[in-house]
Amino acid sequence: MRIDVQFSDRVGIAQEILAALARRSFNVTAVEVLPPHVYVEAPALDDAGLVELREELLSVTGVQTVSAVGMLPGAQRSLYLDALLASQPDPVFAIDADGKIVLANRAALSACGVGIDEVAGTAIQSLIGLPTFMDQLARQAYHLPATEVDVNGEPYLLETTPLHEDGGRVAGAVLTLHAPTRLGERLSAMQNLNAGGFDAVLGESAEMLQLKSRAARMALVDAPLLITGETGTGKELLAHACHAASPRSQQPFFALNCAALPENLAESELFGYSPGAFTGALRGGKPGLLELADGGTVFLDEVGEMSPYLQAKLLRFLNDGSFRRVGGDRELKVNVRIISATHRALDEMVKLGSFRQDLLYRLNVLNLHVPPLRERTDDILPLARALLDQACTQASHRPARLSPAASAALLTNPWAGNVRQLQNVIFRAVTMTDATVIDVADLELAGSLERGGPDAPIESLAQAVADFEKDLLSRMYREFPSTRRLALRLKTSHSAIATRLRRYEIQST
Repeated sequence: MRIDVQFSDRVGIAQEILAALARRSFNVTAVEVLPPHVYVEAPALDDAGLVELREELLSVTGVQTVSAVGMLPGAQRSLYLDALLASQPDPVFAIDADGKIVLANRAALSACGVGIDEVAGTAIQSLIGLPTFMDQLARQAYHLPATEVDVNGEPYLLETTPLHEDGGRVAGAVLTLHAPTRLGERLSAMQNLNAGGFDAVLGESAEMLQLKSRAARMALVDAPLLITGETGTGKELLAHACHAASPRSQQPFFALNCAALPENLAESELFGYSPGAFTGALRGGKPGLLELADGGTVFLDEVGEMSPYLQAKLLRFLNDGSFRRVGGDRELKVNVRIISATHRALDEMVKLGSFRQDLLYRLNVLNLHVPPLRERTDDILPLARALLDQACTQASHRPARLSPAASAALLTNPWAGNVRQLQNVIFRAVTMTDATVIDVADLELAGSLERGGPDAPIESLAQAVADFEKDLLSRMYREFPSTRRLALRLKTSHSAIATRLRRYEIQST
């Protein structure tokens, strides 16, 4: 039986309480003194004995109550701590000041492939492959930056939390290991918190209904998927919907825009890098999107902009699911579905030699084509109304509606930038008026209508230059349908041309 003796604190009262148990020959197996309580565990004590013992203890000056309890506080804390550690999916170690393992949770034992008896008292350096770990820990006052370590052949990101005694002296540390897949799950959950499935793909035209039906079937097939369509049609939204409807829906989803990053950055983002891979690299290395998304999906937007080197590296990954980090020599293998998208004609790029034919075959196992907005005019007004509601919410604007004239103007606009352009037009119109009815003037102000040609009034020099630049690039891009070829023709950099094409939403025809 376990009892709780509550008392008024005074010198020697705990000894008198224990002496009372000794006089009755009770074997005491545990004692915890937490003033104003003394907790005692006496296995031989029963209910009858407690009645007699209570009378004697209440005769001790200062003793107020004597009652039975189910568990001593220390044992209760230990039970809860064990349960808390066991529930943690990440490996957790507690080490003393000498770096010896004191505690390890179930995930840590599993990661090491050993039992608790084998790991207790083991030097932590021997498990994480860092012989100088304790020296580094001491130099950094037990506050190491996140460091990549290797445990039983698997990479983890190590975090340290120092443990201090009452006097402030470091008594040890808690080490938490984060697997790349666990980090990926958390990052994906934060990034895609509001992302939906096919319900988020707006459009009820016959073309869009057919597309969503086809996409829903392909979502269930665990094979590479290529999505084509003009800029701004919603290819990434469709890719995410396919992921959400797939057997991988509970696993991470990450997107990489191949056109937005230089080759070296795109490579390190996709494949990760090892410690010391290049100047400025994180000391512990960094997992790439493929590692973080293990079990899930990686979306490669504008895959047609990928350099020949990255094309070759991606092809190797698609062949067997293995790759190496930048600057690394260890082969890594993950299970990731690749969904890619482009507004380019990849078959034409293959003919020109700017895209690998074998890579196209690998990416184009399944394919979807998103029609431009001008080919599904039935969707323009429903989309505009839905986007108007979203814009009002975002801009803290009163609910608004489109006037008949504004609706007519939206229907007649060519929408070269597709849904993205429509979204921008609606949002700008909402932010530039307090009215609850969006009229043609508001859309004109937001830049929705085509400019009136060379005789149209000039608003500013900057606008006139931008209009000329857009017209020039639109015409010449048809003759030189490659950012690199167009850059050579205009004697400027490839990045400058790519930036302006994106800014003006110009695409090849």
